[in-house]
Amino acid sequence: MIKQFLNKLPKKPSKSAENRDGGTSTSSSNASVHSRSSDLANNRHGNSNATSLSGLNSTSNSGISYGNKIPQALNPKLNGNGTVSPYEVLPSFRDVPNSEKQNLLVKKLSLCCVVFDFTDPTKNLKEKDIKRQTLVELVDYVTSENGNFAETVMQEMIKMVSINLFRTLTPQPRENKVLEGFDLEEEEPVMDPAWPHLQIVYEFLLRFVASPETDAKLAKRYVDHSFVIRLLDLFDSEDPREREYLKTVLHRIYGKFMVHRPFIRKAINNIFYRFIFETEKHNGIAELLEILGSIINGFALPLKEEHKLFLVRALIPLHKPKCIPMYHQQLSYSITQFVEKDCKLADTVIRGLLKYWPVTNSSKEVMFLSELEEVLEATQPPEFQRCMVPLFRQIARCLSSSHFQVAERALFLWNNDHIENLIKQNRKVILPIIFPALERNARKHWNQAVQSLTLNVRKIFCDIDLELFEECLLKFQEDETQEEGIKLKREATWKRLEEIAAMKAASNEPVLVPRRITTHTSSG
Repeated sequence: MIKQFLNKLPKKPSKSAENRDGGTSTSSSNASVHSRSSDLANNRHGNSNATSLSGLNSTSNSGISYGNKIPQALNPKLNGNGTVSPYEVLPSFRDVPNSEKQNLLVKKLSLCCVVFDFTDPTKNLKEKDIKRQTLVELVDYVTSENGNFAETVMQEMIKMVSINLFRTLTPQPRENKVLEGFDLEEEEPVMDPAWPHLQIVYEFLLRFVASPETDAKLAKRYVDHSFVIRLLDLFDSEDPREREYLKTVLHRIYGKFMVHRPFIRKAINNIFYRFIFETEKHNGIAELLEILGSIINGFALPLKEEHKLFLVRALIPLHKPKCIPMYHQQLSYSITQFVEKDCKLADTVIRGLLKYWPVTNSSKEVMFLSELEEVLEATQPPEFQRCMVPLFRQIARCLSSSHFQVAERALFLWNNDHIENLIKQNRKVILPIIFPALERNARKHWNQAVQSLTLNVRKIFCDIDLELFEECLLKFQEDETQEEGIKLKREATWKRLEEIAAMKAASNEPVLVPRRITTHTSSG
């Protein structure tokens, strides 16, 4: 009889199990929580040798023994059949005295370290709801807490966040392996089925980092370089909701942990380098650039050499990948921030744009012209004069484009007062470069809007400097006459060759074109 009674009592976990599962802890209940978390993880990975489990909450679960049972949350055979579930709701923070709140917090954090499978929506419904409710309570607790978080609590918080968030991202298979920005815009974004839990964990992390009760000097031991790297890896998630949270969280970390700032910038640089020069595949470039836009805005003057190198080596080459439409708006803002901070960088930026200027992609060319306008608006006359010749050779090519949107966007540059003034001040150099394109557009461009805009630009130059305009017109007419002569000569040559070929065709003799040998006569 006594043996039967003793067998019903819960077995006490061994000391070796405590040391293996989480090191020292402040109370035996905390040790049992660590032991339970470890056992849940073992069962999730297929380990059936579960050790004995004690109750999560000795107050609310007194008299219940889980013995050697496998946790129901991770054992589908027990779902709906077992009479007892070890994954139970812990009491609310309001229902315990202040002296017990920290212990209860650690228990709730450990409870939330269990990760459920969301690929099957019918699996572990009760346990998933318990975890969701517990996560919401944790968010409320972190938001309303008035005292500094203890170091042990911070460690448990980061542990829970890491277990839930840091996972291997599995990209969805795509028919087209080469990422094209325009194709991606039309595709439906991939939503993570685990988002009901992930969202609350992200909210918890955000509130923890933003909380004034979080001591950065203590927290940096756990929000360390490894944590930041793994957080940055998640930016490649295909779920836009997750990337939006990551953007906010990383920005908060950058603001709170000043010691991590150089490391964060360097890590983002490395992501860009890998994207530009190796993979051209990454889902979070736009969000990372949005963070950098805010960071660049806060750079102190004069700019450090490190920041200028980042502009030249990372930001400008980001114009190269085919999927630039996915992040061009954020890229353009970041680059413009640099020019506004230091106007001397305008020449570097404009020459960089010209280096990566698209040749056959008209829609990309329109984007470049829009960005160019923003950069020119922040450009001062000395920097403008350094790059105006190669710049307006490219603009002349855009004006001559048969794609009406490219020609139209280039002509819109004259609607900007600052750019128009820069052009007027340097008209003697600029007008001879672009005049042939303007004249051809005015005479024979197929699009009426482009013709109308071209006539307006011609009138601006004509009104401001009639003499220069007439010189350019005369030069254009002379060049046109010369080109016409060359064209007639070429046509006559081809006609003569056709006649010779026709004569030889009757006798089936090959037409031989003798090599022209240039003879050099020696003088003297």
